[in-house]
Amino acid sequence: MNVKPSIAVIILTYNESIHLSRALDHIRIFAREVFVVDSFSTDNTVELAKAGGAQVLQHPFKHQAQQFQWALENAPITSDWVMRLDADEIIESDLAQEITAKLDTLPPDINGVNLNRKTIFQGKFIRFGGRYPLTLLRIWRRGKAKIEDRWMDEHIYLTEGRTVTFHGGFADHNLFDLTAFTTKHNSYASREALDVLNRRLHLFEPRVELTRESTAKQAKIKRFFKEYVYNRLPFEISTIVYFLFRYVFQMGFLDGRKGFSYHVLQGFWYRFLVGAKLRELEEAVKDAASEGEVRSEIARLTRQSLT
Repeated sequence: MNVKPSIAVIILTYNESIHLSRALDHIRIFAREVFVVDSFSTDNTVELAKAGGAQVLQHPFKHQAQQFQWALENAPITSDWVMRLDADEIIESDLAQEITAKLDTLPPDINGVNLNRKTIFQGKFIRFGGRYPLTLLRIWRRGKAKIEDRWMDEHIYLTEGRTVTFHGGFADHNLFDLTAFTTKHNSYASREALDVLNRRLHLFEPRVELTRESTAKQAKIKRFFKEYVYNRLPFEISTIVYFLFRYVFQMGFLDGRKGFSYHVLQGFWYRFLVGAKLRELEEAVKDAASEGEVRSEIARLTRQSLT
């Protein structure tokens, strides 16, 4: 029997009973500790977590980054390594074996491990349109990484050391229907619009700039183009250009009918919605007389607590 590496897995949940048992089953082979940080689910997520051997902590949810930072600060982690996993993600058997075999043998200057994530949409593997692989820093030595304090698109970044990449299978395979997909992305769009507005108005503390050394190179490149090219164009233009680039130049059309639905929804509709919400926010706060009034309007329109 293989000895489990010294790794703790953290999973954030809210009403994830459809996904959680699957996620726990796929990490059982290598996870020495599992912490489920729940936002007071109303289904049986907590019961499933406990039945699956996880330690459960509960904390009110503001946004993903702050919830995960709370988990890092409050979960009683004793393992040398930490892994971030979403409830709807799957660690496939070859990656589980790779983690088991390699993690505890990495040299001391390697403090992070990137994983190559695939997207499964309505049972379809989305291979094209720049969606595979999505390289993300998801494993790091305890105490050697932090999470950006952003409302959306937050990344883990190293505070020191280098990264390597494991190449086993890692999938985002959400089982909810299209209604849930669009509802979730509507909420994401509000948070992303708020994040862009924050960078323009400096409402909150400054964000951390990603560097090639601190996180996956792909994440750094995407962040640069989003903030310094895409977000500086009128959204009516940038969303169309982005969709055509993704669907034609990056050959998203090869993903078939389900792929077409995915690329339109995630690569055009969602991006357009972010732009429209951002414009709505900017117009709502342009005549505000105080910072308090600005925050009040933003909270009203995004339904996010800014306290």
